[in-house]
Order: sequence, then structure tokens, then C-alpha cells
Amino acid sequence: MKSPSLKNLSKNFRSRSPFEWLLLFLVSVLVVIALLGSSSSTFNSVTSSVKNDIYTNYRKLKEQARSDYLELKSLAVGENQIKDVGVCGKERENYVPCYNVSANILAGLKDGEELDRHCELSQERQYCLIRPPKDYKIPLSWPAGRDVIWSGNVKLTKDQFLSSGSIMKRLMLLEENQIAFHSQDGMMVDDVKDYSHQIAEMIGLGSDTEFLQAGVRTVLDIGCGFGSFSAHLLSLNLMALCVAAYGSSGSHVQVALERGLPAVIGNFISKQLPFPSLSYDMVHCAQCGVIWDSKDGLFLIEIDRVLKPGGYFVLTSSTTQQQGSSTGAKKGIMSAPLEEFTKKLCWSLLEQQDETFIWQKTVDSQCYTSGKQDTIPICKGQDMQLYYQPLAHCISGTGSDRWVPIHSRSDSMNSTELKVHGVYPDTFFEDSEFWKSAVRNYWSLLSPLIFSDHPKRPGDDDPLPPYNMVRNVLDMNAHYGGLNAALLEAGKSVWVMNVVPLGVHNTLPLILDRGFAGVLHNWCEPFPTYPRTYDLLHGSGLLSHLESQGCSIVEVLFEMDRILRPEGWIILSDKLGPIEKVRMVATQMRWEARVVDLQDGSDQRLLVCQKSFVRK
Repeated sequence: MKSPSLKNLSKNFRSRSPFEWLLLFLVSVLVVIALLGSSSSTFNSVTSSVKNDIYTNYRKLKEQARSDYLELKSLAVGENQIKDVGVCGKERENYVPCYNVSANILAGLKDGEELDRHCELSQERQYCLIRPPKDYKIPLSWPAGRDVIWSGNVKLTKDQFLSSGSIMKRLMLLEENQIAFHSQDGMMVDDVKDYSHQIAEMIGLGSDTEFLQAGVRTVLDIGCGFGSFSAHLLSLNLMALCVAAYGSSGSHVQVALERGLPAVIGNFISKQLPFPSLSYDMVHCAQCGVIWDSKDGLFLIEIDRVLKPGGYFVLTSSTTQQQGSSTGAKKGIMSAPLEEFTKKLCWSLLEQQDETFIWQKTVDSQCYTSGKQDTIPICKGQDMQLYYQPLAHCISGTGSDRWVPIHSRSDSMNSTELKVHGVYPDTFFEDSEFWKSAVRNYWSLLSPLIFSDHPKRPGDDDPLPPYNMVRNVLDMNAHYGGLNAALLEAGKSVWVMNVVPLGVHNTLPLILDRGFAGVLHNWCEPFPTYPRTYDLLHGSGLLSHLESQGCSIVEVLFEMDRILRPEGWIILSDKLGPIEKVRMVATQMRWEARVVDLQDGSDQRLLVCQKSFVRK
């Protein structure tokens, strides 16, 4: 007669042959032995001389145990099951879920909505590893990698290169196997630096180095081309985030991401952007293809929603009407509908030069209800958890405590600003101190692992951890953005995409007010980016959150593999149970997995993984 445990197994697994049961039993014994001996053999002790100085030692999992896991025909994690993991077909090299235009058209979507994000129409996910293109090479480290990329890493055709704008043709020098983003002549009139300087002068500054002094810390770059303007702003210590539409045959945003620049796939044809109101100091559009005076001004209303009080909207477009002689300088003329809409939004036209217009958003929240002109109605309710909601024909943010002009902000978060976000100063300080310590220890963890692939020559000193060994980080559960702040304070040449998951306290307004990049995201869905985007994925408490939301951890792991570049790194911090589950799945996904026991009396563990370079 079968025992209760065997009855449970028979419910969860298909019928097995005696040999399969014997194999499963032997592997189970090995797992139990590994877990019982973890404190003394699998995990290294970590001795801490300073509070929170942890993670200083690690050890690879036993290779024999790893091979045993790989021999399993299937592995069950809760209700999720995966079979032996193979490699996806070539057609998925640049695959981005939720952007299936043909399926959207079949579903009856039109008028641009077929180009939007529709995860509800996506096909069932495949448990396979997306291989890199045949000629893919590991990106160059910064700062070189920001200006030079391998042409085989992106899907950019010769026709796309030739059809790029006049500025881009001068900035992109296509070599045999590289694309370089720099000008041959720094004195060009339409050089990106000159363009940035022109914008600064138009808003009353002496040069673009004064953007920060004028309150401009964050810029939303709509369209963004190949990211050269964003890259320049990044060099000025501004955070410029590119948002551009998905392109199945190659995309400018994919090139920007390959350069390691902050970017996400997105547009606002029918849905709002995944940001709260009052998020950015400047919104920029240079020939971005948006017809701003269409749809009764809905696109301009969305720009007003994400702009902070006193923020700037910069529009450079060759589609504006022109006046002037054929030999003289041409001057753009604003269309009548565009001029009418901007007045309704209480925007002031600061300056116009050639094809470039700059408006400034009002700092007076009462302007929208003054009755001086035909105004747009005020939205009802808060939009703190907006997530791909339909575009709304109403003004947002006027009643928010965050309605603070960009010129009136402090350089760092003070107690008054923290109170607006519902955060206690002591809690914020403790969080900051924790992440400062964590960054030091993360670097000490990763440095020897990275250098192990490049052993020193005889007689050479041990090299110091490089400040630029990763270009970008995706913090999948960003909390207050403490990891981002700690990396900046430590002088690391890296930017962070801070993700606030749905279902947790929404700290995205706080993160954006700190001058960082961030988005809201539901991790039960794929992330809006191309494959091989990030060098390092980080998640503190992410696995427990996924379980609480009913998300499939296995599906999230395959999504992480999709967006992580080959030989990229993953650091997960969570309770022992979820960490063990992920470690076992990671071995099937060909990740090298290392577990660090914090030795602080808790059941918290670190899981450090490296993605392999899968060719076939």
C-alpha cells in the first residue's frame, strides 16, 4: 500500500518507470546531503568587521551536484515545470514579447494601436534560451562602448543607416565590423554639442553645463534616434531616458541600448507612459515622428502630465511650415492647432530658432482653472499606480504635494521632501547606509570572478576592481533607489534602471525626484526591452514578491536570461527557500550559480549567477 508521500508524488508527476523512480530517488538523496552540509561545505562563512560588510567570500557549487541536476529530465518548482532547456530558433534573436504587430492586426487593433504593447495577445512563452546573433561580440566597456559598438550586435540595415537624419550621417562612421558615434569635425553647425548648447541658450543659460543649475536633471527623450543626444546629456551628469517605439526590422532604440544608454521601448499612441505625473524636468523630441496637434492634443496633454512645474518641452521638427527665401535662413512657423493647444496647457513659448521651439510649463497650478482661456478639465483622483492606462483628456498633478517648480528643489532629498513621499528620514538614512555597504561587497564579489577570465601576467600586481566593469544595471525591485545612489557615490561608471513592481508601495515618484531613471512594471509580464540589454540584473526581495503576486518564477528567470547580455551577471537576495528553487532552475538554464550564506543568523541568502555565452 502506498504511503501518503508517494500518493502526493503520483499526483504531481506523470507515471514513471522503475528506473526513473530510482534515478529520482538518488538525486533526491544528493539534494538532501547538499542542503544538510551547506553550512560547512557548500557555502563559505563570511566574517564581517563592519556592520553589513558581508558577501566577502563565496564558493562555486560542487560540480558533481550541478551535473546531477542537469541530468534531470524535468524539474518542478511549485506549480511550474520545465523540461530540458534548449536554444530558441534564429527568428527569436531579437524577440520582444508583447509587440506582435501581425497578431494585433488580426485582433482588430488599428489607428496605431497595433504598434502598442499588448501582452494580453502574446502567445504562450517558450522555455528556451535566445541565442545571440552569429557575429555577436561582448560590448566594449565604458567609456569606449558608449561611442563604438559591434555592428553584428544590432539589427541595423544599410538602408536604415542611409535614411538616418543629417546629424546621424555625420555622427555614425560605419567601419567593417563597428559603428562609431562621433563627428569627424567638432566644429559642425549641426553637431550634437552645438545643438545642446543652442537649447541651453534658448532657455536663458550661458552653456549646457548650466543645465543642472537651472533645475534640469532628468530628460525624457522621445524617439531619441541612435541616442547621441542622450549620450551627450549623460556626459553632463544628467539622466536622459530614451523612449522609442518597437521596430521588428531593427530599431534606433536597440542601438541606444547596445551603447549601454538608458532606454526603454514605448510610445503613447493610445496608452500613457509608465511614469507618474510630474516626473521629468525636460521632454525632448527631435524629428521623433509624433504629430503633436493630432487626436485633439492628447499627445501634448501626456507630455504635460509627465513634465514637472517649470519644466521644458523642446521640439525640433522639419515638418513645421517654413518661411524665408531660398538663400536666406529659414524660420519655422508653429501650426495654428499646436499654438492653440499649448496655450490651453498654460505653456509659454520661450524661444524659437529655425526648426526648434521651446515651451515652459507653468509653475502656477491655478492657471488651469483660471478661466482666462478655454481650459482642459482637471483629472479626478490620483495616478500614482498608472500602468499603461488609456490616454486621458485632462490635466494631472495640480493637486499633488509634489507640485514643486524645478528651480525650487534642493540638490538632495531633505526631510520635507521625504515627508511628501511618506518616508521617515531615519528609515531613508538606514537604507542609504545599507546600500553603500552592499555596493562595496558586490564589487568585491564580482571583481575576482571577472578577472578570473583574464589572469594576471607573472610579476604583475593584483588589479583593483575596475570602475567600469559594468555599464548598466537593472534593479528589478528598486525600493528607494538606494543601490543607484550608492553606485553614484562610489564613483562607478554605471547607470541604473530602477523598476518598481506593481503590488508594492509605489516609490517611483521618490526615485524620479532623486534624479534617477525608473519605470513601473508588472513582473508577471515581459519587460519592454530588447534581448541582451543589461550587464547586471539585481533583485532584493524580488523572488518573495513574485510568489506573493502569483507570478511564475520560472517565466521571470527566462525573461531575465533574454534581457541579460552573454556573460552578464545576476545578484538576487532573498530567503533560503526561493533562492534554492532559483538555483536549481539556473543550472538547467546553463547559468553558473553561487550561493553566499550571510552567516548573520537569518535565512537570507545571496545567489550570484553568470549567464553563459550560448552559441548552440
